[in-house]
Amino acid sequence: MQLPKGRAIAVAVVSLLAALGVGHLVAGLVEPSSSPFVAVGNWVRDISPHAVVEWAKDTFGTADKLVLFIGVTVVVLGLTVLAGLLSRTRPTPGLIVAAAQGVIACVAVLTRPDLGQLGITAPVASTVVGLVVFRWLHGKAWPAEEDREGRRAFLRAGAGVVIGAGATAVVGQLVGNRVDVEQSRAEVGRLVPASPAPKLPTGADFASSGSPRFITSNRDFYRIDTALTLPRVSAQDWRLRIHGLVDETVEFTFADIRDRALIERPVTLACVSNEVGGGLISNADWIGVPLRDLLVEAGVKPGADQLFSTSIDGFTAGTPVDALLDPNRGAMLAIGMNGEPLPQEHGFPARMVVPGLYGYVSATKWVVDMELTTFADKQGYWIPRGWSAKAPIKTQSRIDNPRDGATLPRDGATLPRGRATIAGVAWAQTIGIEKVEVGVDDTWYEADLSTEVDVNTWRMWRVSVDLKSGSRRIQVRATDKSGYTQTDALAEPAPDGATGWHTITVNVA
Repeated sequence: MQLPKGRAIAVAVVSLLAALGVGHLVAGLVEPSSSPFVAVGNWVRDISPHAVVEWAKDTFGTADKLVLFIGVTVVVLGLTVLAGLLSRTRPTPGLIVAAAQGVIACVAVLTRPDLGQLGITAPVASTVVGLVVFRWLHGKAWPAEEDREGRRAFLRAGAGVVIGAGATAVVGQLVGNRVDVEQSRAEVGRLVPASPAPKLPTGADFASSGSPRFITSNRDFYRIDTALTLPRVSAQDWRLRIHGLVDETVEFTFADIRDRALIERPVTLACVSNEVGGGLISNADWIGVPLRDLLVEAGVKPGADQLFSTSIDGFTAGTPVDALLDPNRGAMLAIGMNGEPLPQEHGFPARMVVPGLYGYVSATKWVVDMELTTFADKQGYWIPRGWSAKAPIKTQSRIDNPRDGATLPRDGATLPRGRATIAGVAWAQTIGIEKVEVGVDDTWYEADLSTEVDVNTWRMWRVSVDLKSGSRRIQVRATDKSGYTQTDALAEPAPDGATGWHTITVNVA
């Protein structure tokens, strides 16, 4: 005799829910990221081949984390359904599949660098509960075949487990969220820099012509990181340790940093994954302290060429020490962004901001550890995955108005007297933009530049040109203050940043 397929699958799925609920509760008590589902998601992300990771980023953009969770959910449910179907006559095959899932969750937790020894208790508890419930429900399912009361008893048992699993998961989430990040941010209060950012001059952007605004709002600032769930760290509990090849190991609390003479500087950050013409670049006023000062206090020993920074969630990055010690570059340990404490998604309580280097080697969020070491001895998270160890931002430019594929009517208002304004942004952090040229069907025009605010920020441009009726190709290229004009050779972002001229096509009526 066999269990019906639906009932066998129900046994497995309900057991999975019980396992995940208990695992989430235990994780909330010990370490939220040890929750089996979250841990497996992190593990899948970390072991995925470089080509798969890049395909996901190219295909799904900033939704790649959601897609990862959906993918993990589909696989886990698929294995769970298989466990149920294999157990229609006896529970042993399903128990083996469920145990294998538990082992994977344990491996996922054990391989996480940010989880302590207690982290393993979450997947272990999850596995034990899942196996016990599976065996118990499987026994309840057999009488259900024979009489109506048995079926009712099975349904009551399954419903009770589902309700209990849901309640347990909710309690686990509440416990895991016991660190109130927004309350901690509020307690930090207003950040008043001793050296504020310069007042924006007239003409700092050409937003009226379609360029971005000079300062990107916190809400609109791009976000790229490896965190599947945002770390929850209070300012009161945060510590930063600087050690390794230093004269003296030093540790700072948030109060130690906040009580210093804070500086505020505009800095443009860019992601190495940004395609030509892409939007993974933003500009903000950052508030913090010079990283150089902290490193000088620790005393950097000769031979240390890499600062190996670690986030609270285990992400690591390697930054060239000479960039951090350069007083003209202005590398910061930032605690504020656009006049307020860092938002949680942008690294609260503290993060690194290093002008002129792509974020994967320089912009560690939720940073808690900095080790002075060498590039020969350690590699940051993205280096074994195919990215270059040192990543200076490349001179680039982008067309923001008009959009690719737009149709421009010649109605006397949109294009008065047949002329159109083309606008965008260019960047060459630490060097500065000298010139921007716009090509319309191979005829090049020099654009007007916005008022320069700082060489560490982007610079807007615009030009008014005559666009004849028909399909028109528009390109842009920038020249930085070193005299370098960006190449037209197209290159993908990997391994050290995309190159090429941003090119669009518009239709003029």
